[in-house]
Amino acid sequence: MRKAENVIVGISIGDLNGIGGEIVLKTLEDVRMLEFFTPVIFASAKTISFLKNHFELDINFNGINSLDQIITGKINVFNVWNDRVDINFGQEDNQIGEFAIKSLFAATKALKEDAIDVLVTAPINKHTIQSDHFTFPGHTDYLAQELGGESLMFMVSNNLRIGLLTDHVPVKDIASHITPKLIESKVNTVYNSLQNDFNIRRPKIAVLGINPHTGDNGVIGKEDDEVMRPTLKSLVEKGKLVYGPYAADSFFGSSNYKNFDAIIASYHDQGLIPFKTLSFGNGVNYTAGLSKIRTSPDHGTAYEIAGKGEANENSFKEAVFLALKLYHNRMENAELAKNPLVTPQKKI
Repeated sequence: MRKAENVIVGISIGDLNGIGGEIVLKTLEDVRMLEFFTPVIFASAKTISFLKNHFELDINFNGINSLDQIITGKINVFNVWNDRVDINFGQEDNQIGEFAIKSLFAATKALKEDAIDVLVTAPINKHTIQSDHFTFPGHTDYLAQELGGESLMFMVSNNLRIGLLTDHVPVKDIASHITPKLIESKVNTVYNSLQNDFNIRRPKIAVLGINPHTGDNGVIGKEDDEVMRPTLKSLVEKGKLVYGPYAADSFFGSSNYKNFDAIIASYHDQGLIPFKTLSFGNGVNYTAGLSKIRTSPDHGTAYEIAGKGEANENSFKEAVFLALKLYHNRMENAELAKNPLVTPQKKI
């Protein structure tokens, strides 16, 4: 296992017209951060110099053209491009979307080849990244294809963890997407992540219902009774501590969420609204279920404040720290798997 400062954190720069560059550099301006990891930003030295000067940040970095040139304990900028980039803060721009994808492609390649240990992604614009060679709705689906596994959007903040059965699915299509196979797959992904990434040996998971009041015995919808309950019962019979479905409207207000290691919401807003309300800007989006670790801040490009120096870097900083924690947990569990301790038998 690498020493703390030797863990290499790859950073994709995201949409350069948004706040991504600002929050990345603000995070790294604190030199104490380099005691915990070695960052590699996938962009270009020219682009990072522009951002550094624009935001008047006191940072030094090492420009590199090969990942063999990474200097431990320093900020490294891998030159993905040498082109001049016209940054217009707050503007949607398809060319800027192209640079965001170039950064993501290069960072993902490095992650797959073990040149970096974890990936932290700055926010992208889901519209401007679309092209003939990128047709995914966002990071999660692309990384699931490249890294393998059953991906799941897992929102994390301190002891609050919320996973999603469906993520970027139109509301009108949600019920048809939620099948017994999907529920079982997502519950298993959350369960395994809690065990292997968060070191929770016997996780307790709550699942939120699909319909208001979980359908009110079929009056408001039958999916909770016909799909959700039988599937959860089956999972319980297989030994998992899975509870629900719970009515979402009262679940968080009653603080019931504090009784569980994770909550699985049926759809995007059902999980993200309470998460962002309770996490106070410090939440992290973790893509669970993949062979590698990827985290990101829980917000978007924030065009309305881009370029003004007003962006808060806390969520990005938390994304870095969570990635490091998960990396160390996975490494420790891998070591334990190689050398399992013999559990002494109890004397009767």
